[in-house]
Amino acid sequence: MTARTLVCHGALLAALVCLPSLRAQQPLPSAHVIAQRVDKHYNHLHSLRAGFTQSYQGLGMSRTESGTLLLLKPGRMRWDYDSPPGKLFLLDGKYAWSYTRGDAQVQRIPVKNLDDFRSPLRFLLGHTQLEREFNHLRLAPAPNGQFTLTGQPKGQERAIRQLTLTVTPEGVITAIQIDETDGAVTRFTFSAEQPDIPVPPNTFRFTPPPGIPIINAQSPV
Repeated sequence: MTARTLVCHGALLAALVCLPSLRAQQPLPSAHVIAQRVDKHYNHLHSLRAGFTQSYQGLGMSRTESGTLLLLKPGRMRWDYDSPPGKLFLLDGKYAWSYTRGDAQVQRIPVKNLDDFRSPLRFLLGHTQLEREFNHLRLAPAPNGQFTLTGQPKGQERAIRQLTLTVTPEGVITAIQIDETDGAVTRFTFSAEQPDIPVPPNTFRFTPPPGIPIINAQSPV
């Protein structure tokens, strides 16, 4: 092997070794670019099904719940919990309903008065424009090639310190974390997303069990 050949092989080897570091040095996209991808992904959806896990830590409490989320535009959302079994949170476009099997009452509140930590997902039910929903939106890298978008939800400054979306490069939301002003943290993670599945409209119609009274809640459900 000639000296020239050795030099060429050495240069090729050095280039191959450097490739991973070159990839790692690729600049991050801007928060604007990733926010627009999220907007584009969800604005083109008509319906969505996904598994979810919901965790809460704060005020001396810690709990984890899970189930299935259904979305249907416009303005309908259904959270069916497997753990705890029989728990339901539903938006029918006009009211939010909250009930767990065995409860003595059903809670109902107009959607316009709703202040619930499942409600940040409501922006996915209309025409999403993340940069109008958040103040000071910023981007950071996350594990598995994903990104986080973090900002202050407009109009919720008293309750929420910041809200963080974990998203894929294509704009699919895989997690939402809500950091409250009192130090409590609520986190949703999503899996097995199924876009644009057939969802009968009556899926979002709630009928209270016989004999269970409806309480018109004046505070968050």
